[in-house]
Amino acid sequence: MQAFIESLVASHQHQPTHLLAILRAIQAQAHYIPEAAIKQVATLLNIPRSHIIGVIEFYSFLHLTPQGQYEILISDSITDQMLGKNELMAYLSEQLHVAVGAVRGDGLVSLNITSCTGLCDQGPAGLVNGYALSRLSRARIDQIAALVEQQTPVAEWPSELFQVEDNIIQTDLLLTTPIESGSALKASYARGLAETLAEIDRAGLRGRGGAGFKTASKWQYCKDEAGPERYVVCNADEGEPGTFKDRVLLNTYAQQVFEGMTICAAIIGAEQGFLYLRGEYLFLYDKLLQIVDERRQAGLLGNNILNSGLQFDIEICLGAGAYICGEESALIESLEGKMGIPRNRPPYPVSQGYLQKPTVVNNVETFLAAAHIAVHGGDAFAQIGTAQSKGTKILSISGDCTRPGIYELPFGTTIHAVLAACGAEDVLGVQIGGPSGTFISNTEFDRRLAFEDLATGGSFIIFNHSRQLLDIAQNFTHFFAHESCGFCTPCRVGTSLLKKQLDKIVDGHGSAGDVAELEALCQIVKNHSHCGLGQTAANPILSTLERYPELYQSRLKAISYEPGFDLDAALATARRLANRNDAAAHLAQVEDSL
Repeated sequence: MQAFIESLVASHQHQPTHLLAILRAIQAQAHYIPEAAIKQVATLLNIPRSHIIGVIEFYSFLHLTPQGQYEILISDSITDQMLGKNELMAYLSEQLHVAVGAVRGDGLVSLNITSCTGLCDQGPAGLVNGYALSRLSRARIDQIAALVEQQTPVAEWPSELFQVEDNIIQTDLLLTTPIESGSALKASYARGLAETLAEIDRAGLRGRGGAGFKTASKWQYCKDEAGPERYVVCNADEGEPGTFKDRVLLNTYAQQVFEGMTICAAIIGAEQGFLYLRGEYLFLYDKLLQIVDERRQAGLLGNNILNSGLQFDIEICLGAGAYICGEESALIESLEGKMGIPRNRPPYPVSQGYLQKPTVVNNVETFLAAAHIAVHGGDAFAQIGTAQSKGTKILSISGDCTRPGIYELPFGTTIHAVLAACGAEDVLGVQIGGPSGTFISNTEFDRRLAFEDLATGGSFIIFNHSRQLLDIAQNFTHFFAHESCGFCTPCRVGTSLLKKQLDKIVDGHGSAGDVAELEALCQIVKNHSHCGLGQTAANPILSTLERYPELYQSRLKAISYEPGFDLDAALATARRLANRNDAAAHLAQVEDSL
């Protein structure tokens, strides 16, 4: 192990920024990070041992204690639960003779749950030693259990267990005709880099991660920053449950994504780029490395690209199971070999990003669209969509429909049209934008996909009338409590309290006063959290409480129905309390009362 670590750290040029990659490699070798390895890495990288331990404890795919030789994780996403995940998990536990959350006595196998694996259209899904398992069934679990008992190396398992399909159902502007490799760069230089940025501005391209900031403005701000050193980062950490479009784009359209990154580099003057790939997409890692190498061989990356004088290269970096790293500043912290704790903003990444240098961070779909605009111009792109939302949106559709998968639709498309396209019937509601987004009921299907109405990073989960909405809200609330980075008290404590308070009500042990207290907690977490995770963690509760208050009332104890009790008045009082200056003290008071 000592020789392995010495060689490993040397291969990463003894760079502390590569700590996460080094720890992932040790984890893969030993199935945990031994104390001796921590000390050795600390010495070789000249960083504190405490820093390394903090990083290990932060990422859910890294461990300080031994895991099984076969580490199996099953996705606990709501879409997996809808497909029978709980029953399959119990069956897998029985077949492997190991409890959920435990390592078997002989050390051969461990079993646990994980958050969404990005396979919502082909679940129930899981991971074995980091590699995706799709469409799990009892028959497949029998097969997996036999392979484990026979100690067959994962590399020799049948390929059908790892089969992940693109599942593209409907294409439009971007996906129908992918651009030829190199064509966007050639068009950009032929037109002029300043003119290409103007075309992106004319196209009205806005960031496709959900926030919708103007892409051309972001690139211009970064370009205008003082100093010679700049970076380009592609955010491929799509951890929002229900989202899997980036998985498909990187599997089939990666050349175009890399082309978009390179155009950005040429425009802003960057020489280094990073694609931050979520750890659950380990199965794409080698393929992306190969594509990057092919682009180097073709003169599309590296020195003097297309004889233009441009020097730019791309590094593929793997995450390690932290939803919060989808937030751009947390992602940058992770790229630097740290815990993925969001930074205070301002300053924004365009002025102080990676290594405190000006940095553009866009997601996969944004770079894909930028390359398309570079070839075809901005006018054709801008003709599609709405006044404030130009072009198309790529949706990841899952849940209760006959045709789950990838759909590219023009902005402005109604929810009615989306549901008709994917074969959804008897729909109760739709969760748009994942747990952090918006739940809309079946009275709101005339609303449209657009930044000015229903903005989304791409997640579109459908629920029919057989589903229990409070169970859905409970799943989402547990997800946020698990994924909180723990940096700030309102989120660290608040999401845990939200989980406990909602569980109490859903399990039938709550009173009307508990619903009022739940509302107060929601407002505290929403209004006082440090970053977007905490600020949106209460959305599943707030949206269902607003639309279906009777569901909460139906779960309350009989004592709740005292004459003269006004639930609406109690909720209004709770909102006022939640916005007091002593929000942290109120949290502590609630925690003591539970």
